[in-house]
Amino acid sequence: MAVVSVSMPDELLERLDEFADEHGYTGRSEVVREASRNLLGEFEDTRLEDRELMGIVTVLFDYETTTVEERMMQLRHEHEDLVASNFHSHVGDHYCMELFVLEGRLEDISTFVGKIRATKDALTVDYSVTPVDSFDPISQDGHGQ
Repeated sequence: MAVVSVSMPDELLERLDEFADEHGYTGRSEVVREASRNLLGEFEDTRLEDRELMGIVTVLFDYETTTVEERMMQLRHEHEDLVASNFHSHVGDHYCMELFVLEGRLEDISTFVGKIRATKDALTVDYSVTPVDSFDPISQDGHGQ
């Protein structure tokens, strides 16, 4: 097995170690391997391929980090064929939330979410994906996937 060096803030490393201890992992490497598999598998759901999808992406960041807001607007313009709507809101005393409504294919939504996740200083990135080419409310599990 290859050994990989990863840089991360001390606080995240501490949380990773605590998570490993609390959940019975053998160590941080096992947690990182599982997280990596989960991240890579997120958009590999074959039930969503070649379908029209709606995606909702929310991003939280500190309002003093102006580069995040600039990057969000840059991504909106780069992907104007995918972004159906965009909403910006102030949350609490120090944060902003950016919400994107996307309409498109899985590959395009995956690319967009990946670019958002790669944005330096974004605090959280959450998303959901729902097919809109046909809708059967009985088969939905409440999470849109």
